[in-house]
Amino acid sequence: MLQKEKDLTRVRLQLAACFFLDRCEPMSFQKNVDEKIKEAIARGEFDNLPGKGKPLDLDAYFAAPEHLRIGYSILKGAEIIPEEMELLREIECLKRSLESSTTQIEKTRLRQQLSERLTSFSMRMERNRKSM
Repeated sequence: MLQKEKDLTRVRLQLAACFFLDRCEPMSFQKNVDEKIKEAIARGEFDNLPGKGKPLDLDAYFAAPEHLRIGYSILKGAEIIPEEMELLREIECLKRSLESSTTQIEKTRLRQQLSERLTSFSMRMERNRKSM
């Protein structure tokens, strides 16, 4: 009797999942995705993508630590850069500004900002190394 109840509960859960997800075929989601991709190809939506016909450059992907790759890929796809990269950009900008500055007050302010960014970058990188 207990096994029959378990089986009945399992069947009910499967039916509820099919109803809730609006699909009962196990591969219907994949079929739907494939269909949408074929329709987009037919409409020419993939014809003018950047880098079409060129090999993918995966060097940066594999240079990232394995536990960060997926997150970095998602951020890149959303055109959001990791904070470490933003800090590196700020550091380079501050270095250029420091080289071209003319007053001592401005140089002092830029050196202070540069020092803060370098410290922040070093701390972030150390935290990443420890989390590996």
